[in-house]
Amino acid sequence: MAWRKLTRRLVQLYIGLLAYGLSAALQVRAGLGLDPWDVLHQGISRHTGLAIGTIVIIVGAVVLLAWIPLRQWPGLGTLSNAVLVGVSMNLSLMWLPHPHAMVARIGMLAVAIVLCGVATGMYIGAHFGPGPRDGLMTGLARTTGRSIRLVRTGIELTVLVVGWILGGSVGLGTVAFAIAIGPLAQIFLPMFDVPVDAKPSRFSRPRRQPAPAM
Repeated sequence: MAWRKLTRRLVQLYIGLLAYGLSAALQVRAGLGLDPWDVLHQGISRHTGLAIGTIVIIVGAVVLLAWIPLRQWPGLGTLSNAVLVGVSMNLSLMWLPHPHAMVARIGMLAVAIVLCGVATGMYIGAHFGPGPRDGLMTGLARTTGRSIRLVRTGIELTVLVVGWILGGSVGLGTVAFAIAIGPLAQIFLPMFDVPVDAKPSRFSRPRRQPAPAM
């Protein structure tokens, strides 16, 4: 029934966003380098004294303002993403341990990256709108006529360099995230995709057709 699908989408959206914040906090605690946007968030945090999750919320709001000239409209998922990821990140950092052994830190990094892939599949698969940063990417690609790959690379290189200059953590985790997140999203998006109409979503795996009778 329609209400059951809606309920599933809402539950999946909010679990995914909370998990996304937890994955970011795990990567911070691992201390081996952050993804490009969190390098920027951490760099700003170190200069302002605000918690990194709070910076995530503030930067998300600023990025949403950039949607206006791009004629993008936020959805429920967009607004929820802008707030909940930062809140989840702050709360997670309050109770996560500070590992010192390298084995523990690498393990925490691996869990963080895989969890981020799961969370990405969950919140995007719920189809309530892209997050502020993803929407900026798609909006710029549409208005400039450039490819998604080119626009995303340009944005992430820019925030990475600015964040690094501000003192954000760049390292093994940054490289590992960049290499792994695309394949992980490719795996988890079809698993958590909830089509919102009768047509199959572009994330769904095609069904096998039955073999013709002999």
